[in-house]
Amino acid sequence: MPLKNCLKEQGFPEEGKKMTTKIYNLRTFLDKLNETGQLTRISKPVSIVHELANVAATLVRQGGGAVLFEHPVGTKETFSWPIFTNAVANQTSAAIALNCATAEVTERMGWALEPANGIRPQFTDEQPPWKQNIIKGNDIDLYRLPIPTHGKLDGGPFITGGVTVTRDPISGRGNLSYNRMQVLGKSTFGFNVNEWRHVMQFYKVQQEKNEPLQVAIIIGLDPAISIAAGARYDDDELLIAGAIRGEPVKVTKGVTVDLDIPVEAEIVIEGYLPPHKRQKEGPLAEFHGYYGELWESPIFEVTAICYRDNPIYQTIIPGWSEHIYIGNVLPREPLLLRFVRHVSKNVVGLHIPPYSNGFTAIVQINKSNPGEPKNVAMAAFTAHVNIAKVIVIDSDVNMYDPADILWALSNRVDWSRDIFLVPGAQGHEMDPTADMRGVQTKIGIDATYKPERRDYGERIQYPEVDLSQYLNSARKG
Repeated sequence: MPLKNCLKEQGFPEEGKKMTTKIYNLRTFLDKLNETGQLTRISKPVSIVHELANVAATLVRQGGGAVLFEHPVGTKETFSWPIFTNAVANQTSAAIALNCATAEVTERMGWALEPANGIRPQFTDEQPPWKQNIIKGNDIDLYRLPIPTHGKLDGGPFITGGVTVTRDPISGRGNLSYNRMQVLGKSTFGFNVNEWRHVMQFYKVQQEKNEPLQVAIIIGLDPAISIAAGARYDDDELLIAGAIRGEPVKVTKGVTVDLDIPVEAEIVIEGYLPPHKRQKEGPLAEFHGYYGELWESPIFEVTAICYRDNPIYQTIIPGWSEHIYIGNVLPREPLLLRFVRHVSKNVVGLHIPPYSNGFTAIVQINKSNPGEPKNVAMAAFTAHVNIAKVIVIDSDVNMYDPADILWALSNRVDWSRDIFLVPGAQGHEMDPTADMRGVQTKIGIDATYKPERRDYGERIQYPEVDLSQYLNSARKG
């Protein structure tokens, strides 16, 4: 289906029209998840030290999704703020967040990432809900916030689901990103940032001037903003969120920082990175499935904690589905799809499964030539450095179902003929199969049907039915 028709069918506004179902903050997103049966509420007290992450990960593993912990507890206290997680942990929740069909998530993201479709944020002087409560000075105490310790080997409590707001000191453009932040003191975080990120570029400019970099952490968000923050974008990522929603994101000034902050956040933590101070922080469960190392990172000095009445804290379980979905799947699938479709117009779908930590791509094709699978696999390798394994399947295989992928690998691959290797290729430095500089052997697998070798005919398929029509009328005994 053409994207324009998809947007119309799924409720995206045509010019001059409004969406019928409008998500504009975390609470309306929760309402939508609840309406669609995709929200689990847990009223039992759950510890924020390991237990909460274990429960949330189990829910995803067993086919569940978003979860709201209504009574989180610490080692010594009960918190009044509920904790939300697994916001965008699978294709279903991603489709709800983007307001489209699950099969159209990649194209919808591709459309939103096009700079021409971006919608700039709109400044307003209206009082945001997150300014209802403001803590400054000696009253700041990060240990009173329900910041979870997720993995069993994590170095302590980390903010993982907060979005970092900064500004380019040279151009003045805004920027969104994700940075892990470990609580190191009552008003201090360790602030981890990779060398290649925009935030580090901004920080280095300020270091040269011996000046701090102003930062705001926004927590409890419209998923459009959370998704946008995971993208690598050369303008303000709020433009992506505006494209997803079809209207500008409203922003206002911070309390102690001169930054444009979305009006509809639940919690805002403001502060700055001193220009030359660093401290060890970590480890934390990382996207590659192992615990990261201790890093000498900049520190984040907190100047204000702001929050709306009865706020909802939001976290991301590190090294798990939502971490991979937002960081590796949603922003990169459109890029890969564009590359592989340039090579073959017969490509009908592409997915980066979160269970592969973003290092594997599944490409779905209606091939017309036996050489097509190898060509599209090579195109996927060149589209993004992270992609180290590519599996090419037919359209009768469900690319979102690991069991169906394994079926294709088991029944349609002759391992002596249907794989090819690309030795000495550049991959990601954190890929456990690569060396310290990311050099590795990449693998392409042609898992398509090859009737010219042995024709089995049509695959057995059982169409899905609406079980409620049967189960509601079932009787026992």
